[in-house]
Amino acid sequence: MPEINGIRVPFLPLGGAEGISKPQSQQKTGELGGKFDSMFSRELNSLKFSKHARARISSREIDVSVSDMKRLQTAFDSAKAKGAKDSLILLDNKAFIVNVANKTIVTAMDQKMMDQKVVTNIDSAVIA
Repeated sequence: MPEINGIRVPFLPLGGAEGISKPQSQQKTGELGGKFDSMFSRELNSLKFSKHARARISSREIDVSVSDMKRLQTAFDSAKAKGAKDSLILLDNKAFIVNVANKTIVTAMDQKMMDQKVVTNIDSAVIA
């Protein structure tokens, strides 16, 4: 059975197998697999924004920088370590409600929305 990029296939491409790269060494494959595993793990454990949260961020013109995301992730990790389920994360003049089990930011509030001074359906708060 012919091999294409190290994978056995029961057919050959119409153009033939010429020009298709030879299988990589086991060491190279292991290196790529390690990079993929770490990238996959990082993405799997990172926070996501729900459709509702993206709409609120857009409509309320809330700026979420890379630095903010790092702080949100750190605050999320703290909430998760303490066993939180739905947590309010206060970040400067912004607030986010995070569903810990789903690793999802479910809504976002700016200073104007926080002036109402009531947040319901949370079991914890983290000041980031």
